Amino acid sequence: GRLNADNARFLLLAVLIVLYMLCGAAVFSAIELPTEREAKERWEERLENFTRRHNLSRAELRHFLREYEEASVAGIRVDDIRPRWDFTGAFYFVGTVVSTIGFGMTTPATVGGKIFLIFYGLIGCAGTILFFNLFLERLITVIAYVMKSCHERQLRRKGVLPHNSRRGSGTTEVDSLAGWKPSVYYVMLILCVASLIISCCASAMYTPIEGWSYFDSLYFCFVAFSTIGFGDLVSSQNIKYETQGLYRFGNFVFILMGVCCIYSLFNVISIVIKQSINWILKKLDCRCCHGCQRKLFRSRRNVVMPGNVRSRRNISIETDVVNESDTDGRRLSGEMISMKDFLASNKVSLAIMQKQLSETANGYPRQMSSNSKQNGFSAGVGALAIMNNRLAETSVDR
Repeated sequence: GRLNADNARFLLLAVLIVLYMLCGAAVFSAIELPTEREAKERWEERLENFTRRHNLSRAELRHFLREYEEASVAGIRVDDIRPRWDFTGAFYFVGTVVSTIGFGMTTPATVGGKIFLIFYGLIGCAGTILFFNLFLERLITVIAYVMKSCHERQLRRKGVLPHNSRRGSGTTEVDSLAGWKPSVYYVMLILCVASLIISCCASAMYTPIEGWSYFDSLYFCFVAFSTIGFGDLVSSQNIKYETQGLYRFGNFVFILMGVCCIYSLFNVISIVIKQSINWILKKLDCRCCHGCQRKLFRSRRNVVMPGNVRSRRNISIETDVVNESDTDGRRLSGEMISMKDFLASNKVSLAIMQKQLSETANGYPRQMSSNSKQNGFSAGVGALAIMNNRLAETSVDR
């Protein structure tokens, strides 16, 4: 049942990732390989002309260039740049380490520095990932609260809710909004817009100060904010800037905000990807075996498809989230996919965030059901939440 479905999802995701990588490799190879070959031909021609003009052997010149490559790794450049291992440079380096960006323009050259980096990065990366998880919970809680307020305002305009009703003053408003949940697509759209605004504002700062084109600045923002960190473009590397202190502070703020928004966006997109995989598996299961369908997918809550609003008894957000059995009488909302449907049904990503979301949006604390386990493991989002949920399932209350 559940184990087979999880294994099927895992295998399908692995296959899709491999196919995605193969397609990406084919596209990048077709785009970049001709340029690489042209650059190599130009370099060989320049190298030949230089050796002929200065009467040098190719072996001597190549040996000199190898020595320059070693100096470049240590931070030596032809143009003047600021020292990479002064305090500000070292602080910039540790920021790229704990955020997992890792541009690669600065790396420890000593054995002691490499050993220290292993232990420093182990704790720093774990702490920063925890910070991103907590930031994501609070960010989506705020987004859900705003969307909830807008939804209530729309209901009042349509006359569904009385205009003089107040949160907690009666049961009519709570009952009318108990089954409401913000669509994951709206949350994803909001995060996309926020990330785009931050990237555009940061690019407007980088273009005149760093001397990059606006497109290169946008490219740097995505590479840095997504923590890919190629290192081909790195900000704050010149020896001196106008208003240097203000620029470095702005650079730090933009990178921090951008990484947080892109990290949150990745988590929400991963939820959509998982639901798409569930939909693909259901379609494949329908074609292969109708009898096994009810065992692997006993409820329709993992299906990525629009549904009609069905009449049912009033179920609060509390019972709708806590009740996680595959045979419960959950309704299909009129939305394509809802954030709460993703989180409550699959027990992955943002599980604790959903609890905060519904508490904040409804204006009253939810009472945990008697059968919910408070074992201290339930926290976090993303990969951290998956690990915590597994620990919670194997733990024993004493």
